[in-house]
Amino acid sequence: MEATFPHEGGLGQVLMLRRGDLTLELYQLPEPELSRVKQRGDGRIDHIAFDVDDIDEAYATLQAAGFTMLEPQPSFLNFWDRGCRFFNIAGPDGERLEFCQIL
Repeated sequence: MEATFPHEGGLGQVLMLRRGDLTLELYQLPEPELSRVKQRGDGRIDHIAFDVDDIDEAYATLQAAGFTMLEPQPSFLNFWDRGCRFFNIAGPDGERLEFCQIL
């Protein structure tokens, strides 16, 4: 899957490579304006993602369990053939964990 997405006034690119049950997401972010160059704080691995069958149920379950939700609700992206919905939580050590439903 290849797609573009808006990011900080520019256009980013994403490529997702699948082999069996593993999907590797590769992102190329647009070059920031020189006046606002900043380092990303997430390190080399930005997040780990999990596929789910029902994104709304996953969101409700994790929210009820007291996890720190990083979005107020699942979001839509026009990735894959019909899009996907996703959200992120903060893991036990502050890592970002994504839950995604491909539509």
